[in-house]
Amino acid sequence: MTRADIFSEIQRKRSFLCVGLDTDPRRLPAPLAGSEEGVMAFNRAIIDATAPYAVCFKPNLAFYEERGAAGMADFEATCQYIRDRYPEILILADAKRGDIGNTSALYARAFFERELADGVTLSPYMGRDTVEPFLKYPGKWSVILALTSNPSADDFEMQRLADGRPLYQLVLETARNWGTEENTMFVIGATKAFILSEVRKIVPEHFLLVPGVGAQGGSLHDTAAFGMSPQCGLLVNSSRGILYADSSERFAEAAAAKAAEMQQEMDQLLKTYL
Repeated sequence: MTRADIFSEIQRKRSFLCVGLDTDPRRLPAPLAGSEEGVMAFNRAIIDATAPYAVCFKPNLAFYEERGAAGMADFEATCQYIRDRYPEILILADAKRGDIGNTSALYARAFFERELADGVTLSPYMGRDTVEPFLKYPGKWSVILALTSNPSADDFEMQRLADGRPLYQLVLETARNWGTEENTMFVIGATKAFILSEVRKIVPEHFLLVPGVGAQGGSLHDTAAFGMSPQCGLLVNSSRGILYADSSERFAEAAAAKAAEMQQEMDQLLKTYL
C-alpha cells in the first residue's frame, strides 16, 4: 500500500484513526468470555464496527503470541479477515522486531511474503541491517521506533548526546536515510506531542504512527497541531479506549461510537490543519 493510497483513504473517511487490536482474552465481554472462538468473534465484531472510521488496524503480537499456536492462528485469521473484507485498510503488525540481518530477513518474509501485514514496527537499536530486509518489499512499511509513549522512554530516547541532541533525534536523522517517505514510518508517542514540531523538522513528510492518545493521556488536538503534514502524515492509534468501551453484549456498538467520536474530531482537525 502506497503513501498515496493511505492519504486517499484518510481523505475519503476524513479520519486518520488506527485501531489497535490488543485483544486480551481476560477482558472479553461476558457473552464471549471463556469461548474458544471468543477472540476471533470479538475481533470480527470490532473490525466491522470500526472499519467505517479507521484507516488502519494494528494487531499487537504480544496479545496473540502469549496464547501459543492458538493465539497465532487468531492473529493470522484476523489479518486475513481484514484483507478479505476491508482491503483498503492498512494493517500494521505491532511486533517491535529488530535483530541481525539474516534473522530480520526471516521476520520480513514471515510478515510480508505471506501477506499478513502491510507494515511492521521495528526497533532500530542494532542499526541499519536490522531494518534493511523489510525495505526490500515494495508497498510495505518499516515502522521504526523513535520516541515512544511509555514512562521509561526517557531512560534512553531523551538522553543527550555529546552535541546536545537527544538520542531520538539521532535515530530519526539516521533512519530517515535507510528508506524513503514511501516505505518508512516512525513511532512518536502522543504523550510527547509538544516535541512533534521538532520531529517534523527532521522528517517533514514521513508518516508517523502515534500511540498514547486516550488511556495514556495523549492529546489528539496537540498531536495534530504539532505533527500534521501536508498529506496528514499521522496515524493516531487507539486501543483500549475503543476495544473496551463497554463490557456488555453492546461492546461493538460502544466501540463504533467511540471510533465515530474520534473520526468527527479528526475531521475537524483535518479541516483546520490541511
